[in-house]
Amino acid sequence: MPELPDIVLYLEHLTPRVVNQTLQRVIVRSPFLVRTFEPPISEAAGKRVLALRRMGKRIVFQLEGGLFLVIHLMIAGRFRWKPPGTKPPGKVGLAAFEFPSGVLILTEAGTKRRASIYLVRGEESLRQFDRGGLEVLEADSASFAARLRSESHTLKRALTDPRLFSGIGNAYSDEILHRARLSPLARTGKLADEEVDRLYHATRATLEHWISKLRDEEGEKFPEKVTAFREGMAVHGRYKLPCPVCGTPVQRIRYADNETNYCARCQTGGRLLADRAMSRLLKEDWPKSIDEVE
Repeated sequence: MPELPDIVLYLEHLTPRVVNQTLQRVIVRSPFLVRTFEPPISEAAGKRVLALRRMGKRIVFQLEGGLFLVIHLMIAGRFRWKPPGTKPPGKVGLAAFEFPSGVLILTEAGTKRRASIYLVRGEESLRQFDRGGLEVLEADSASFAARLRSESHTLKRALTDPRLFSGIGNAYSDEILHRARLSPLARTGKLADEEVDRLYHATRATLEHWISKLRDEEGEKFPEKVTAFREGMAVHGRYKLPCPVCGTPVQRIRYADNETNYCARCQTGGRLLADRAMSRLLKEDWPKSIDEVE
């Protein structure tokens, strides 16, 4: 799923291409994509784009007439910028937004249709999409600490909860916790002040690093290789590969469609965290420390 650094990059590349441009036509290929019916999506056509903004992991197009086009890419949704006249491709092309300067195409890989488009009227209607998460890059350490400790969760859950923190998902939370040298299963209410402060600075540093890195990688090109598995990540998507800090094989916890990656030496004092599937299968044979598997 595109997270804060990816959404920031999308906005930086879309702004010079579409702001002050007229959205000439909206082509929708999937009946599951548009989640609102009033106002109809056709009403967006002919409206000028006044501004773009980010709400968590959502991209918002502010249009003339008090309209807001809200797009949530979810896990597999992506944007492509193509020359004028380009049509949405095959099965993955869900929608196209035609501008004088080009066509913004929304694609979604796979068979699960999770990406969504909403068209709403007025700022009050737009507020329903604001989950209330703290913008860490705009917050001080005290605000971060208060938000982190406002509910009792594991650190992994807290960082990825959009009601607590804005724009952070599965991938960058792994990277943040590795940089902070904290276990993904540590409880928010049990952290020392020094650990909370370390997490605050690690969160900011990780997000700033990846925004800068993605800017450098893409240059002037529209970002079309948005992925949760980036070359240069420390632990996310690197199961069994060496940790770049200590060389220990990266471990994982699998649950549902997601997994958490971590370094046992850097983050958990050598302790292996229980993987729900494998630890239940192996029971007493499940290794308790990284020394038992190296």
